[in-house]
Amino acid sequence: MPIIAATGLTMRFPRVTALDDLTVAVEPGIVGLVGANGAGKSTLIKILLGLLPPTSGHATVLGLDIAREGARIRERVGFMPEYECLPPDVSATEFVVHMARMCGLPPTAARERAADTLRHVGLYEERYRPIGGYSTGMRQRVKLAQALVHDPQLVFLDEPTNGLDPAGRDEMLDLIRRIGTEFGISVLVTSHLLGELERVCEHVVIIDGGRLLRSQAVEAYTAASGVLTVEVEEGRDDLGRHLHAQGVSVRPEGRFLVIDIAGESTYDLIRDAVADLELRLIRMEQRRHRIEEVFADPAVPVPEGVTR
Repeated sequence: MPIIAATGLTMRFPRVTALDDLTVAVEPGIVGLVGANGAGKSTLIKILLGLLPPTSGHATVLGLDIAREGARIRERVGFMPEYECLPPDVSATEFVVHMARMCGLPPTAARERAADTLRHVGLYEERYRPIGGYSTGMRQRVKLAQALVHDPQLVFLDEPTNGLDPAGRDEMLDLIRRIGTEFGISVLVTSHLLGELERVCEHVVIIDGGRLLRSQAVEAYTAASGVLTVEVEEGRDDLGRHLHAQGVSVRPEGRFLVIDIAGESTYDLIRDAVADLELRLIRMEQRRHRIEEVFADPAVPVPEGVTR
């Protein structure tokens, strides 16, 4: 059963249409929701949590109807919001225990779950300090902890790496990966940083202007392309001229040569050219596509059976 299924989901505000006839099914796992600012990502999450009724259409989360079973959905789903929402004058322990109690856990279980969850997100030593003295990265971890404290089946993470430095983003992505692989919790994570989603997600849903642009496995987005990237220590231009003279399609790109693959013979021609010119080959690898290419060229062919 899909963890999320939407059919014809539409949300119109007086001056803008946030979602426009969105139909998509999301299977369990770590799923990325991609779109530019204003694409409808946050609106979709609010609708799926049963907090905002859609103008039209229908959706289920974990098999529960968003229109009739919003409270049950929120019992089973954790939510990490993008916006700043933490009280500065309480500790992480107090806040996460409070959120656990709000989710129905008894006092003792709430304290135990809060301690375990804060340890998992890397805040065990700092858990008694007031949140107002936390760094941005620590506050993001508190928001993640409160989303996990009631042991949900699914978590919605809205821009979890916002405001973090590169090291903090890496640590947050590692936490997200662990949630899916070690804790067995499905994750829907939104981001406009597509490279991050390639690293942690199994499936990516792309929406643009409230409409579904593409939904498919990450492997399909990042399939191998028909070009090779070749790097030599010295003599890049000599190698390029040598290959061009033999009819190979080749073009420089920085310190690399980008070479169109025309069958297995292309590899042999490159090998022989490097040997003939007595060059030192550093790298020869097949380039892979990236998710960004969907936005750069939405006319890129879609594999059979993939929704776009």
